[in-house]
Amino acid sequence: MMPDEKVIAVRDLVVKYDDRIILDHINLDISRGEVLVLLGESGSGKSTLLRHVIGLEKPLSGDIAVKGVDIIHCSEAELNDVRRSMGVSFQDAALFGSMTVSENVAFPLLERTRLADSTIHEVVLLKLSQVGLLHFGSFYPSQLSGGMLKRASVARATALDPEILLFDEPSAGLDPITAAGIDELVLYLKNALQMTVLVVTHELQSALKIADRLAFLKDRKLVAIGPKDSIARSSDPWVRQFLDRVPDRTSEDQTELLQQLAERLGVQCPEN
Repeated sequence: MMPDEKVIAVRDLVVKYDDRIILDHINLDISRGEVLVLLGESGSGKSTLLRHVIGLEKPLSGDIAVKGVDIIHCSEAELNDVRRSMGVSFQDAALFGSMTVSENVAFPLLERTRLADSTIHEVVLLKLSQVGLLHFGSFYPSQLSGGMLKRASVARATALDPEILLFDEPSAGLDPITAAGIDELVLYLKNALQMTVLVVTHELQSALKIADRLAFLKDRKLVAIGPKDSIARSSDPWVRQFLDRVPDRTSEDQTELLQQLAERLGVQCPEN
């Protein structure tokens, strides 16, 4: 593929669960070698979009092309071929609890390749080394910290040297130092291994560090997208509210409820 080729192309994507529209005519391109970070409020559809890009769910309408393959209408065999070029690191790591870290990383190699055991062992060591877990291969997931679980998940996601890497909330629940380490790992994967990376997160500081471009979901729609420096200067009211971490104004009904609760507890409700 050429450097500016669109590795992922989403066109007029509509996702509906029961009677509720979750994503409403989403259009999004991700170019080869870039890190695109998808931001938005909780429940805005970020993870839903990620699942559709992986091909785990079918939309109501629209198209998604990954490396030029229409993953919505293609055959199961074609979808599996596309997935071989994709690595996914889920929010909860999703490691097999009964396997060691090394066995988790080796699993996709055993399932999808015919490499000799000795070669798989060398690949596992390389992947663990890349994420700083070289000496933790014999540990089980229950013995790892949150940050180490995230790193182990990345090692497994990159075991097959995918062209595309997808992260779901890579920094969620981590302390600032550990989260910064995950950010550095994402940048390493992009710069050293030249991966195309899609990150779903609500961590603004992390997004501004790792992204080439930012995209914002609100009210089921993609409301802003562009280079992070340009987005940082945006005058759009909602984007500014998100970037500046300004809370919504408390409604009169909520204020009245807070006052009633404060009276019951015998405390003074602060003035607006």
